[in-house]
Amino acid sequence: MNRPDPDELLDKLQRDEEKRQRGKLKIFFGASAGVGKTYAMLQAARRRHDEGADVVVGIAETHGRGETAALLAGLDVLPLAQIDYRGRTLGEFDLDAALARKPQLILVDELAHSNVRGARHLKRWQDVYELLDAGIDVYTTVNVQHLESLNDVIGQITGIRVWETVPDRVFDRADEVTLVDLPAEELLDRMRDGKVYLPQQAERAVRNFFRKGNLIALRELALRRTADRVDAQMREYRADRSIERIWQARERLLVCVGPGPEAPMLVRAAARLAASLKADWIAVYVETPALQRLPDARRERTLNALKLAAELGAETATLAAADAATALIGYAQARNVSKLVAGASVRAGWLRRLRRPFGERIAEHAGELDLTLIRASSERDGGEQRRLLTTTANAWRDALSAARERRSPPRAYGFALAICAAITLLSSQLSGHIDLTNLVMLYLLGVIFTAVKLGRGPGVMQSFMSVAAFDFFFVPPRMSLSVSDTQYLLTFFGMLLTSLVISHLTSSLRREASVARRREQRTGAMYAMARELAAALTTEQIVEIGSRHVSEVFGARVAMLLPDSADKVKQKIEDPDAAMLLDGEMLDSDVGQWVYDQQKPAGHGTDTLPAAAALYLPLKAPMRTRGVLAVALRDERELNVPEQQRMLDAFAAQIALALERVHYVDIARDALVNMESERLRNSLLSAISHDLRTPLTTIVGFSSMLAQSRDTRADTHADTGADTRAGARPDDDLVEAIHEEALRMTGIVTNLLDMARLQAGSLQLNQQWTLLEETVGAALRACKRVLAEHPVQVKLAADLPLLHLDAVLMERLFSNLFENAAKYTAPHTPLTIGAQRLDADGQSFVRVTVDDNGPGLPAGMEARVFEKFTRGEKESAKPGIGLGLAICRAIVEAHGGTIGALNRMSAEGRVEGARFWFTLPVETPPDAPDVLDDEGADPLNDERADRFADPLADPLRHDDPTLHPHPKPTHE
Repeated sequence: MNRPDPDELLDKLQRDEEKRQRGKLKIFFGASAGVGKTYAMLQAARRRHDEGADVVVGIAETHGRGETAALLAGLDVLPLAQIDYRGRTLGEFDLDAALARKPQLILVDELAHSNVRGARHLKRWQDVYELLDAGIDVYTTVNVQHLESLNDVIGQITGIRVWETVPDRVFDRADEVTLVDLPAEELLDRMRDGKVYLPQQAERAVRNFFRKGNLIALRELALRRTADRVDAQMREYRADRSIERIWQARERLLVCVGPGPEAPMLVRAAARLAASLKADWIAVYVETPALQRLPDARRERTLNALKLAAELGAETATLAAADAATALIGYAQARNVSKLVAGASVRAGWLRRLRRPFGERIAEHAGELDLTLIRASSERDGGEQRRLLTTTANAWRDALSAARERRSPPRAYGFALAICAAITLLSSQLSGHIDLTNLVMLYLLGVIFTAVKLGRGPGVMQSFMSVAAFDFFFVPPRMSLSVSDTQYLLTFFGMLLTSLVISHLTSSLRREASVARRREQRTGAMYAMARELAAALTTEQIVEIGSRHVSEVFGARVAMLLPDSADKVKQKIEDPDAAMLLDGEMLDSDVGQWVYDQQKPAGHGTDTLPAAAALYLPLKAPMRTRGVLAVALRDERELNVPEQQRMLDAFAAQIALALERVHYVDIARDALVNMESERLRNSLLSAISHDLRTPLTTIVGFSSMLAQSRDTRADTHADTGADTRAGARPDDDLVEAIHEEALRMTGIVTNLLDMARLQAGSLQLNQQWTLLEETVGAALRACKRVLAEHPVQVKLAADLPLLHLDAVLMERLFSNLFENAAKYTAPHTPLTIGAQRLDADGQSFVRVTVDDNGPGLPAGMEARVFEKFTRGEKESAKPGIGLGLAICRAIVEAHGGTIGALNRMSAEGRVEGARFWFTLPVETPPDAPDVLDDEGADPLNDERADRFADPLADPLRHDDPTLHPHPKPTHE
C-alpha cells in the first residue's frame, strides 16, 4: 500500500481550507446565445431559494424574454448602479451593494461582459472574483466563443471576432460547470419564433452568425471544452484519493513571441496545446539588436502579446541576445522545457533563400526538444502573395518610422561634418609624407568615433562624406570626383563598405552596452536595497529605504500605506517629491484599502480601477499583507516591459519581507521582556508572600485576642448591669480596624502564595466525591464578613450529581468569586448563585453561575479579567491586586472545566450586572451499596430534603441569619 506524500497531503489540506473560505462559482456554459443559460441559471436559483437559501439577483439579462423574466418573480433583485459615461447614464452591476448585502448566493449574468469605464473593474469576471473572495456563492453564464483561448479559432469559423473574452483560468477554476445544450435546428426554430432576439435582429443573426454550420461547430467546441474539464476533475479526484500513483515528469512548453502580427494567434495556439497536455508553459521574447530598433508601435504589439500570455496562465520572460534562436534553445534547456512552439515563416522565393526562416534555424539547434511550427492563419485562406506584400510593406513602413524616431539631432550631423573636415585638413598635411592608402585609416577612425559618440545616422553620413572627401582632395586628378585609375574604385568600395559595417557594429555595441548598463543598474539597485533592508531595524527605516530605491530605479513618486491596529491603511511618505501624491487625485486611500483587503494590485496599468493616477501594489509577505506600495510613474511606458514589472514586484516583495521581519522582531523582543518581567515578578512575590505570612498571622492572632478581650468586658458589664458605654474604650474601633485590615492582607498574601504555587506547577488535586451545595455552603460561611451587606439567593437544581472535586480549592474558588462580586457592587444589592446540569455533544457537565447587580464589566474585559494582575477598573481605590480571578481560572482548568464572564443585558439593552460562570465535568461515581431505611427511602435524600425544609439548618438559604445580621426579605 502506497503512503500519501506529506507535501501533497498538506497542499491538499491548504487548498481545501481555501475552498471552504471562498465562495463557490457555478458557470452555466453554452455554445451560443439563446440556448437557455440564463433560464437554467434562474431555475437553479429558484430551487436554492425554495430550500431556504438567501438568493439575490445581481444582474440578469432577460433580453425581453417573458418566460425568463417570469422566473425573477419572488427573488430579491439588486438595483443597478448608475454610471455617467460620455453624457449618458448607464446601468451596471452594483458590486458594492452586493458586498454590503452579502447574500448566500448571487446571480451575475454574462461573465465576459466589459464594464463601463468608471466602474471598479474593467471586466465583470473580476467583480465575480471579488464576490468569491468575500465568501459569496455566484451563479453566472458564459458562451464558448468568449473563452480567450478559443477566440481566434471561433473567429475563423464564424468570420466574426468577439472582443469580450474571459481568461480560461476563470473557467477552469470554477467549482461547477453545467452545460446548457440545444441542437442547432431547435435553436434556429427558437430564433425564428422570436424567443432569442426580436424578429428583425433574429433574421439578421440567422444570415450571419447563427448559420447552421457555425452552430454545429460551436456546439462541438463547447462539448469538447466541457469534456476536457470533466476529464480534469476525474484526474483530480483520482489524485486526491490516491487511487493510482502516476510517476512521470511534467511537460513544460515554451512559445517564441515575436514582433509580428501573428503573435496573439501563436500565443492562443500555445495556450490550447498546453491545456491539452496539462503542461506549464512559458512565453519568451528575445530582444535582438535589430528588434531593439523597432518603433514603439511594434514593440507595444509584442508587449501586448506577452500580456495576453500572462492572462492565459503563462510565465513570461524577456531575453536579450544577438541571436534569437541560440538564446531560445539555451533558455529552454536551462528551464527543462520539453516542447518548443514557434511560428512558421511566410517567406517565399528569393526572400527564403536570402535568410533562412526562424523555425529552420531553431530546428538546427533544437536537439532533443520537440519542435512545433504553427503557420499563421492568413496563409490558410489564400491570397498569400498579397498578404506577403502587405507584410513587407508594413515592415518597410515600420523601418522608416523607426528611423525617424531614432534619428540623431541636427547638431550631431554638423559635428560629423566637422570631424570629416578636420580629418581632411590633417590628411592634407600628411599626404606628402605617407601613402594615400594609409590616409584611409584616418577616415575609418573618424567613422568609428562618430558612430560611437554621435550615433548610427551621423556615422553612415560620415562614411559617404569620407569617401567623397578622399576622392575629391587626394585621388588624382585632385579637386575632381573623376578617377583616373580604376583601382581606386575598389578602394572606394572597400572604404565605404568598411565604414558602413564599422558604423553599424559600433552603433549596435553601443546600444547593447546601454541595455547591459541599465540591467546592471537594476541588479545593483536590487542588491543595494536588499542589503540596506537587511540592516534596517525599524519600520520607518524600511519605508525610507524602500521608497528611495523604488523612486530612483523607476523614476517615480512613491508612497507607502501601512495598516494600523484596526487594519486601516494610512499614508507614510518618505520621498520629498511624493508630495503630489497627497493630492486626492493622485493618491486614493480607498483604492489602497481595497488593495490591502483583496491582496491584489489595482490602479494605473491594471484591469482594476485603471483610471487611478498611481499603481497600487500589495506588500505581501509569507504570513500576511503588510501594507500597500503606491507608485506614480513619470513615464507611463516604464512598466511596459515585463522585466520592469517583475522588478517592481520583486522590490515590493523585499519591502514586505523586511516589514514582516521587523514586526516579528518587535514581537519577540516584547515576549522576551514579558517573560523576564513575569519571572522576576513571580520570584519577588513568592519571596515577599512567604516573608509576610508569619508576621501577618501574628497580627491577626493578636488583634483577634484584643477583640475577644473587648467582647469579654462587654459581657461582664452586661452581667453586672453596669453601663456598657462605660466599658468601651476609644481604642476598640482601632482594634476592629486592625483586625479587618490584617484579615484582608492575609487574603492577599494567600492569593500570592496560591498563584506562586500554580506558576510552579506544584498544584496537586485532592479530589473527593462531593455535593456542590456543601462546597457553596462552606464558602458562604467563610465569606460571612465579606457578604454582610449583600443578600444571597441560591438557586441550585435539585438533580445535581455528585462531583469529583478538591473541596478546599473549590471553596477557594467560590470565595474569590464572592469577594470579587462584593467588591465591585453597591451595598444591599443581591448576589445570585445558580447551578444546573447540561448535556451537549455527548458530554455532561454542571454549569455554575454567580450573578451580581453591579455596573457590569468594562467593554472588552470579559476575557482579560482572568489574567494575572488585571483589575476591572484602572487606578481603582478598591483593595486587591488582581489575582483572585486568575486563581479561579487555574482551579477550574485543573478540574477540566472552563470559566468565563459576561454582562447580563435587559430587554431594553441596559447592563443589569455581571455574570461569572464556570463548568465542571460530570463523572460516573463508583458503585455503592444501596442504604434504605425501613420504609424504603434513601436517608441521604431525606436528609437533603430536611435541610432545605428548615431555613435555619441550611446555610445556602438566602435568609440564613448567620450570614446576614440584618436579613431583608428577598424574592426569587
